[in-house]
Amino acid sequence: MTQQQRADLILSGRYLLPDSRQDTVIKNGAIAISADRIAGIGTMEQILADYSTARHIHTNHGLIMPGLVNTHTHAAMSCFRGLADDLPLMTWLEEHIFPVEARLTPDMVYQSTLLSLAEMIKSGTTSFCDMYLFSKEVARATEISGMRAWIGEVLYDFPSPCYGELENGFSYVTDLFAHYKDHPLISITSDPHAVYTCSPELLTRLGAVAHDNDSLYVIHLSENEAELNSCRVRYGCTPVEHLENLGLLTPKTLAAHCVMLNDTEIELLARRGVCISHCPESNMKLASGTAPVVQMLQAGIKVGIGTDGAASNNDVDMFGEMNTVAKIHKVAGMDPTAMNAEQTLHTATLGGARTLGGGEQIGSLDVGKKADLIVLDLDQPHLTPLYNIPSHLVYAARGADVIHSVINGRVVMESRRLLTLDEDKILAQMREVGQRINRHGKD
Repeated sequence: MTQQQRADLILSGRYLLPDSRQDTVIKNGAIAISADRIAGIGTMEQILADYSTARHIHTNHGLIMPGLVNTHTHAAMSCFRGLADDLPLMTWLEEHIFPVEARLTPDMVYQSTLLSLAEMIKSGTTSFCDMYLFSKEVARATEISGMRAWIGEVLYDFPSPCYGELENGFSYVTDLFAHYKDHPLISITSDPHAVYTCSPELLTRLGAVAHDNDSLYVIHLSENEAELNSCRVRYGCTPVEHLENLGLLTPKTLAAHCVMLNDTEIELLARRGVCISHCPESNMKLASGTAPVVQMLQAGIKVGIGTDGAASNNDVDMFGEMNTVAKIHKVAGMDPTAMNAEQTLHTATLGGARTLGGGEQIGSLDVGKKADLIVLDLDQPHLTPLYNIPSHLVYAARGADVIHSVINGRVVMESRRLLTLDEDKILAQMREVGQRINRHGKD
C-alpha cells in the first residue's frame, strides 16, 4: 500500500477543468493543495487515496477551475460607479472624473478598493492588475483580502491628489517598490497614465523605473480616435509609434485598450512582444470602438481581459466580460467562429496570467503552480443541461455562480461567504463614501 502524502486542503466536485479546453475535463475531479501550491490533480478517488488531509471541501455539482485574471482595472473607482454615465471618454474623464478624483482621500481609496475586492472575489477573480491613485492604500486593502495583484501608482504631468507635484510621485513609487519587494502576492508596476497626459520625458523616465525594477510598464494606449488625433498633432505620429520612437515597446509593456490600431502597428506590437489588456465593455460604453483582438491573437500577441474600473463598465465581473469578448468579435467580423469559448476562456485565465508575466505560476491548474482556483455551483437552471464546460463558462455562467475561492492556497470565500473581508461593514462604509461624494458634487 502506497504511503499517503499530506495535503492541507482537498477540493472535489463533479468536474475539474485544469485549463480552458473541454478535452482536459476530469469527471469527479479533485485537487490537493499543500501550503500555497497545487500538490496533486486527478479523480477524487485518486486524490483521496494519495493524500491525507485536515480539510476536504466537496461540492456535489461543483466545477473546479482556475481563478480568473483581470488584467486592467481601477479598483477604487467603485466609489464612482454610475456617477457620470453615457458620455464620451474625454468629456467623462476631463469634466467629471478628474475633478471628483481631486477630492479623493487615502481612506476613500482604501474603502473603495475593499468594495471592489469583495466584488472581484465574489465573481471569481483571483488576480488583478490595478493602476490608480493612492496605490499604497490599494495595496494595503489587497493584502487584507488575500488577493494576488499587480499594483501601480499612476503618474502624469499635472499634480496628483495623491502625491502632489510629479517629483513626489517618483518618491512614492520608490517607496512602493521597496515595501513590496519579494511580496508573495503583490507586485508593483510602473504606470504612466497615457500618451496624452504624460510628456515624452515622463514616459521615458518611467520606462527606466520599470527596467531598473524588472517590473511591468502599464499604460493606457490608443484607446480612442481623440487620443490618436491629439498624438498626431503633438508628435506627428500615432500613440503606438510614439512609444516605439521612445524605445518603450517591450515584452514588459502592458498596454490597455489598444482600440485604434492598424495592421502595421499590430505587427510592430507582436514583434516587440508587447502584451494587451482588452476591455470591451468599457470601450463599448464610452463608444471608443472595438479593439482588433482577433488580428492581435493571429499575430501572436499575448492578450488578456480587463474590466476597467467600475466607473466605466460598471462592474468588475469577469464572467460578464468574457461573454462580451466572445460576442463582440463575432459581430465585428461577421464571423460566428471568431473568439470561440475556449479561446475566450484562455484570455481570462492563462492568457491573462501571461500578459502579467505570471503564466508560470497561475492561470491553469497544474502540479507545482500556485493554488489560485474557484469552484462554481453548476446546479442552476441557466447551467442545465451541460454539454460543453467552456461554452457554459463563457456564454451562460455568472459571477454569482462562484461559491468557493482559493488564492495562494488560502480559502478566501466559502459557500459565498467572504472569509478575509467584512462584507457588511464594507457596504455600510461605502454608502457613507457615496453620500460624501454626492454632497461634494452638488456644491
